[in-house]
Amino acid sequence: MKRMVLSILVENTSGVLSRVAGLFSRRGYNIDSLTVGETQDPAISRMTVLAHGDDQILDQIRKQLQKLEDVIEIIELAPGESVTRELILVKVSANDEDRQNIISIANIFRANIVDVAIESLMIELTGNQAKLDAFINLLKPYNIIELVRTGITGLERGSGDIQEFNFD
Repeated sequence: MKRMVLSILVENTSGVLSRVAGLFSRRGYNIDSLTVGETQDPAISRMTVLAHGDDQILDQIRKQLQKLEDVIEIIELAPGESVTRELILVKVSANDEDRQNIISIANIFRANIVDVAIESLMIELTGNQAKLDAFINLLKPYNIIELVRTGITGLERGSGDIQEFNFD
């Protein structure tokens, strides 16, 4: 199974997210990660979608997305030609004995401690999926209480940008 990260520029109108998600569900495809946000142009949003599948499924996903009327442009974010990141917040048990070890792990990964309580720490970390997965694995022995991931977002490398679009 291959991994594909798509950066999809869409018109910023109501129902766009529902139409994109519906396309995946109707065809039985899974969205591994989905992030959406407005771009520098308030009329355009950028969706970053991570999906897995064989070549035929991934090609079908691209073609079906292109057919949606709200879709302006689809760019595949290829490894090495793009920068992708994800954010996690992890709340981990931290008694007096373990607290310094957990802080040391966070420091190694350049994570930020964003909340300290008597029996827990909340840690924020941004990076690629491999970095986040490695961090989570090192924290598992300390009892992860809660964890949330934002999903992947990214841009192509270089100075290129989106074009001006006229929606009239």
